[in-house]
Amino acid sequence: MDCAVLLMVVIASLLRSFVLADEGAPNSVYILQSTTSHLAPHPRLKRGWVWNELFVEEEDPILRVIGKLKSDSDTGDFGIEYVLSGEGAGEIFQIDEYTGEISSLKVVDREEKAFYILQAQAIDRRTEQPVEPESEFIIKVKDINDNAPVFQNEPYVSSIPEMCQMGTTVVGVTATDADDPLAGNNAKLIYSILQGEPYFSVEPKTGVIVTSWPNMDREARERYLVVVQVKDMMGLNGGHSATTTVTISLSDVNDNGPTFQHSLYTFVVAESAVLGTIVGRIMADDGDVGVNARINYSLEDLEESSTFKIRTDPVTQEGVIHLAMPLDYESKRRFAIRVEAINDHLDTRYLSVYEFSDRTTVKIMVEDVDEPPVFSALIYEWKVPENAVVGTQVGAVNARDIDAANNPIKYSIVKSSDVRRVFRIDPSNGTVSVVKPLDRETSDWHNLTVAAEETMESYLSSSVEVFIRVLDINDNAPQLSREYQPYICEGIQAGEVIQMMSATDLDSPMGGHLFYFSMVAEKSTNPNFTIRDNQDNTAGILARRSTFSRKDHTQYILPVVVTDSGSPAMSSTSTLTISVCTCQPGGHCPSGGVEAFALSMGLNLQSLMGLLVCLATLAVLSALIVAVRRHRKRKQEKLSVDEMETLEYSEKVLRYSEPNSNQNDCRPARVPLRPHPRRRECRLRRDEVAASIRMSLRHSHLIGPDDDVFQQFIMDRLDEADQDPYAPPFDCLRTYAFEGQGSDTGSLSSLESYSMEPGIDRPSEPTTRFLRLTPWLGGAEEETSF
Repeated sequence: MDCAVLLMVVIASLLRSFVLADEGAPNSVYILQSTTSHLAPHPRLKRGWVWNELFVEEEDPILRVIGKLKSDSDTGDFGIEYVLSGEGAGEIFQIDEYTGEISSLKVVDREEKAFYILQAQAIDRRTEQPVEPESEFIIKVKDINDNAPVFQNEPYVSSIPEMCQMGTTVVGVTATDADDPLAGNNAKLIYSILQGEPYFSVEPKTGVIVTSWPNMDREARERYLVVVQVKDMMGLNGGHSATTTVTISLSDVNDNGPTFQHSLYTFVVAESAVLGTIVGRIMADDGDVGVNARINYSLEDLEESSTFKIRTDPVTQEGVIHLAMPLDYESKRRFAIRVEAINDHLDTRYLSVYEFSDRTTVKIMVEDVDEPPVFSALIYEWKVPENAVVGTQVGAVNARDIDAANNPIKYSIVKSSDVRRVFRIDPSNGTVSVVKPLDRETSDWHNLTVAAEETMESYLSSSVEVFIRVLDINDNAPQLSREYQPYICEGIQAGEVIQMMSATDLDSPMGGHLFYFSMVAEKSTNPNFTIRDNQDNTAGILARRSTFSRKDHTQYILPVVVTDSGSPAMSSTSTLTISVCTCQPGGHCPSGGVEAFALSMGLNLQSLMGLLVCLATLAVLSALIVAVRRHRKRKQEKLSVDEMETLEYSEKVLRYSEPNSNQNDCRPARVPLRPHPRRRECRLRRDEVAASIRMSLRHSHLIGPDDDVFQQFIMDRLDEADQDPYAPPFDCLRTYAFEGQGSDTGSLSSLESYSMEPGIDRPSEPTTRFLRLTPWLGGAEEETSF
């Protein structure tokens, strides 16, 4: 029994697979036996399901019956109830429980789901027991052509080399269709070209685009837009279609050589142009681009092409001609140069080697420029002896106008180069001569700057350096190199050197200096000393005896003659004072140069020290005297200032003002004063004038306005005010008066009016000064206000 049940399960599985795989025979009838009876404890009759293959058409808006299920146990009395479950049951599909008819409830889309798997049951209404086992069945969604093809991987861009052969593959386009590829021709696609013929074509089934025109030229057309169409249903009517655009570019190959548009190019350049100046640009056309359009330019030697060079501009691919050597209009006015242009990269698949180059001719005209005069030499160097007389010609410069005009030249020496005006130049012929005596020892070189200027037209000028060397002559006598102070020790041995000497000479002979040392001719035999010439421009003084003593002589005089080797020779005589010294055991004089100096003055050391002490004492006394004099002078100056202030106060006028009176107010207005310099010292009759003023003030109460003293006092004040340029400008009248003994108003003197009445405001001035009058009037000390 178990084996039989297992066999039935296997058969049912095979039938189910067959149903799922087979999409044909819509009218086929399937009978499926029960697959669950192996669980029943008792045997049952073999029964089965009967139905046709079920399909539902996608996108069908009409709800309709799509099939029927039936159990072979159904006798038609509606005793069996059919139940549907599984995918879409009750939502998309429903079954009639009495008849087993299956109908659609909703529009379906095959692109969303191609089939549905459902389960069916048949239940006996009387016993409510299944009469058939639960069985699976499939409802397929029948495809319709409701999707258009779609191109993949857009946009399509491709590039092919120009000049390629016909049939060259360009690019492949691909389209897909969502419809069922097994349902008729709904998803069968075919490609065609709508735009791009006759240059390109497309394989109908594969969508591969190929060239259909040979040797396409990029220079004629660089880019093509090819429109490809795809249709489903093999292109039959009623199908769907789609299009795409393919951009095809032709890449460049070197199939063009450079070509000059002109056979002759002409340029003009000034002769004064500096090296590196761009003369002109030429360019050869090349239809290619990129590396295929790179050009090299070169010059072929026709007429001194080395004067110019040519290089390639990396940006514009132009040939740039620039100046490589200086130009001279007077020497060469025109150049003819052959220029070749050739490609960097040659591709002989398209052109021969000779077709990758071209040639042209370049003519360059030199333009004349008015140039300054040119000297015959870059520098001039002359020699002149220092004893040359005034008017001696040193040399001559020469310059000329190299232009065609050949203007006359005028010469001159730049003043800043010959400040002392030692030389002059002939303005017409450039001859330089001496106008002042020369001295090599003062200046051995003269560096002149000579200018040459055209005398017509543009008056252009140029200059040249002239170096004049002053040659030495023997016009200076040699001298000892320093002031020697030799000394000789007591007890020295004969033949010992007591002083070495050397000499100098302002002259500078060609072979160097050579000095000769000797004694005066008439005194060449000296019993005390002798001179030994070392033949190396030095000499030594030697002692001729051993009995020198300060008791005999404290110093000796020795004339020394120095002679040079010039022609004629010059010499000088220097007199040396040789002092006798009591030397220490080591041979050194204890006081050195001091004792030597004392001995040279005829003094011994003790006398010299006494003299120095006296001189120091005199210096100290002189300083004290000067200090005392300065102190006295400052004291006198201070006293003079006090007297001048007293004089100033003596000129004040006593004024009386009634209370609250503003009439005839002679108060000076406040005015800014000029900067006051230091007051001049009154050096003339200062003491006499001060004494006279004091005496006048003491006796003023005994004299009247007609007194000669008072009148002289007034005249002196007026004269002083008129002559004093530093007096401030007071626009006010000064009034002078004396208080008499018979005045009804009483005394106005402040000496008797010290105490003031209460209630009376005393006028005050911001610049009130106080002066003690006791020294003049002899009264008690009290302060008086002016």
